Amino acid sequence: MFDIIKKVMLTGVGLAAMTKDKVEELAGDLVKKGKLSEKDGRELVDDLLEKSEKAKKDLEKDIEKVVKNTMKKMNLARAEDLSSLTKQVKKLEQALKEKDSQG
Repeated sequence: MFDIIKKVMLTGVGLAAMTKDKVEELAGDLVKKGKLSEKDGRELVDDLLEKSEKAKKDLEKDIEKVVKNTMKKMNLARAEDLSSLTKQVKKLEQALKEKDSQG
């Protein structure tokens, strides 16, 4: 089962990495060799480009999910958390300065 999942992932990564030029080259070669008609070649290019774009988006989502989960498990502070804490510290510093100047 793991091997199947691994192969599917690698196929997805490979498809996501395909560029328009590479897809067109592949289809062109198949047309030249007589394996595909010109019409089928264009359809193949369109189909592969569409699937490649979807694979890229899916891969980005998967990577983002893994990174978020990893960061959560590592208990790392997010930029928003640090910004909020910085604002709180500045408010406290200001309050202390005001208290010192009054007392």
